Amino acid sequence: MKLNITDSGSLRRAAFTRRYAIALVLFAVSAVAQAQGGPPFRTDDPETPGNKHWEINFGWIADRNPAAGAYQVPDFDINYGLGDRIQLKYELPIAIEETRPQPAAPGVPAVSGQVIGGLGESLLGIKWRFYEHHPNDPWLKNRFGTGLLELFGHHATEEPKPPEPPAVSGDAPAAADEPVLNFSVSTYPQLFLDNPTRAVPRGLVAPGPNFYLPIEFNARLGPIRINGDAGYNFGNHALPQSWNRGMIVGHEFSDRTEAYLEFYDLQDANRIHAGQGVGQFATGNTKQRETTLGLGGRQALNHAKTINLLLMGGRSCQKVTVNNTQPSWIAYVGFQVLLAPKEPEPPPASPAKP
Repeated sequence: MKLNITDSGSLRRAAFTRRYAIALVLFAVSAVAQAQGGPPFRTDDPETPGNKHWEINFGWIADRNPAAGAYQVPDFDINYGLGDRIQLKYELPIAIEETRPQPAAPGVPAVSGQVIGGLGESLLGIKWRFYEHHPNDPWLKNRFGTGLLELFGHHATEEPKPPEPPAVSGDAPAAADEPVLNFSVSTYPQLFLDNPTRAVPRGLVAPGPNFYLPIEFNARLGPIRINGDAGYNFGNHALPQSWNRGMIVGHEFSDRTEAYLEFYDLQDANRIHAGQGVGQFATGNTKQRETTLGLGGRQALNHAKTINLLLMGGRSCQKVTVNNTQPSWIAYVGFQVLLAPKEPEPPPASPAKP
């Protein structure tokens, strides 16, 4: 993804974008709750489904620019809570890769258009929220852990807490047994693997394997939710290494509706010599970059809030051309299904003695 900032106006816009992103990070850290990243957003968060809970996302995803388009129709994203702080993930899309026809240019041959589709790459991940802080708690004592005791029916003992401050108008109320988090940090190692299909030689997916190592945080300042992540793709012989950075800022209007603004940046860290990859994943290009600004949110569709509508749309913050991978538009439309284990039935009451 090529960043085109050759004129002074573009340079000023790029500098403003950097200052804006840095300001948001400092604002979040100094404020030090609970933003909601993950689908439909590119930015992830430290939240997990909860012990023995399932979170399943079905998403129709698009990323398109004048030269190409990438689509998942749909993307199956399956997550399981192992204790209260660990999440297991498996993701598999039905992928479509579009090459859009381009006329010949001086020194550049014409490109014929094509559309290919099939099974995409598998993604395995494990998220660990290793740090969490509640209002009025000490910042270090009992803040680190795995949450695995809950998997076996045990609960960590904590000192009695003073009453929580009243919720700000518009904040979604927490469940009676759900402690309010005002700051948390996690890591989310993920491994991209090729499936035993011809997706790589056909140019449908990038060659694997690829290991991604991010860190995520979330925080709250009154009614504002803030979430950020940053990570590194280690790449391979045919896939450049790259940096991922993202941040979302928004508000939960109720326990059923939330909306966020997202800034996301993906930038190659090195260049691979020509001769590797196929189609849109062919190597030999200059280092690429994709910087997007999006708006999205979630809306509960049933009373129990176990089925949610996921929506997000956006576009590149930079100039879009056929020579870079800055997207003309991106979109996510999907549904989220939340499943909880069946609660044990209480034992029958003993008959009253005469």
